[in-house]
Amino acid sequence: MKANFPFHLDTPLARSLRDLLLQLQDRLQLQRTIKGYIAGGIAVHLYTAYRVTTDVDMEFDARIPIPGDLSVELPGTNGRDPWLYIDTQYNSAFSLIHEDHREDAWRVPLGLSHIDVYVLSPVDLAVSKISRFAQNDREDIAMLVRQGLVTADAIETRANEALSCYVGHLDSLRTSIRLAVELARKIEAQILP
Repeated sequence: MKANFPFHLDTPLARSLRDLLLQLQDRLQLQRTIKGYIAGGIAVHLYTAYRVTTDVDMEFDARIPIPGDLSVELPGTNGRDPWLYIDTQYNSAFSLIHEDHREDAWRVPLGLSHIDVYVLSPVDLAVSKISRFAQNDREDIAMLVRQGLVTADAIETRANEALSCYVGHLDSLRTSIRLAVELARKIEAQILP
């Protein structure tokens, strides 16, 4: 687990994430420390400060009830303030994910007393974007590569290792892996001299 990575923790979204998790910790009156693992757009934001999202894709190492009204207001634009919330429908089993994704996650120093927060490693985050591979997923992969956090070779290797754990249609997934690797190589060609 990577330590001391310079996560973008001083953005409005990152501060709201901390507030949300503080609220969760307090409302559940946690007596022991649990681990939470973040994926999705908020993980991309913590690494790059690029992506803004209102849902937190997060799973925990313990069964905890997420209150349905748990949310915090995000400073918005155009006079509208969106709300940040934990997506209770998120389940990492529905995406392409390596079996070691929790062990390889990077710790985020949010300073919570009873929730240790981790984000998927950059390569696992990129791989998790492949199963859906929508436009924002492609943009997220491109940004992770552009920032030097992951390479095309690492994505290809990790994605192919993760195939054995995937439940779903493998032919279309293999096509998405190929397209993700091509995208990453294209970005690498643009940033390398």
